[in-house]
Amino acid sequence: MPAVLSNRKVISLFIFLLSAAATLPAQQAQQSFVANWLGRVSSTQAAQPHWVTPIVLVTPRLEQEFRTDFVRQLVAGGHQVWVYDNGKGLELIPARHIEMLFNLPPYQQHDAPSTQDGLGDVSFLMKYRIFAANEKSGNYILTAYIGGSVPTGTYKNGAASAQVLPSIGGGKGWKNFDLESTLGGTLPVDSTQTVGRSVIWNTVAQYRTHKFFWPELESNATYFYGGPNDGKRQNFLTPGLMLGRFPLHNRIGATFGAGMQIATSHDPLYNHALILTGRIPF
Repeated sequence: MPAVLSNRKVISLFIFLLSAAATLPAQQAQQSFVANWLGRVSSTQAAQPHWVTPIVLVTPRLEQEFRTDFVRQLVAGGHQVWVYDNGKGLELIPARHIEMLFNLPPYQQHDAPSTQDGLGDVSFLMKYRIFAANEKSGNYILTAYIGGSVPTGTYKNGAASAQVLPSIGGGKGWKNFDLESTLGGTLPVDSTQTVGRSVIWNTVAQYRTHKFFWPELESNATYFYGGPNDGKRQNFLTPGLMLGRFPLHNRIGATFGAGMQIATSHDPLYNHALILTGRIPF
């Protein structure tokens, strides 16, 4: 008796072959897209210095990583505030010279009985690397930033207005030592008299030792104009240690660090802020 396929089996086989033919190019295209993207990221990062990202300062280098920070601040009255995530999140390099940062809202936990816990503001940032050279070609970098925040905070744990944050940052290295600095400001979209403006100037000195150890010292300064802190200046010295980048698997690595912000100005908004940070670069 001849082996004859039923119409239903023929149709099923035909559909299966069509599905396989359609899926294979899609998978190949997806793999090609990811491979091209990661290759572009590698070549972009190869053209810049290979310093580790500092504890506080937003590095002018282009990075691709997941990041989260935890901060404990001592505030007036002997109380403390824990800030979970501290407005960090996902950092991507979608194109040459460009990095995008998509940050989660921080969660603030207060031990003062009259202050409610809650989420802070959602923020985002874009970097455009103007020029850079790696360690073999000069070891320097200059980058422009434009960021913003949306007032999503609850129970006064965020700003009263959306804000725009323009900045410029650069750095220069000499063998295992490097200096980086950023200068920028916060410009409220509205409620300027209530929120006020500020100028932020951060500078860090790092020294690489024993391959994975990066001791550093940062100066973190904020100058307030208008709003409740008009005319005040807040400055911290932040000694710290970064550890990394430790290789985990292929492109994936791990970087950890800790620092302590110590106020060097009168009447700071907080003092002795312990900062713990963790990053998964890829």
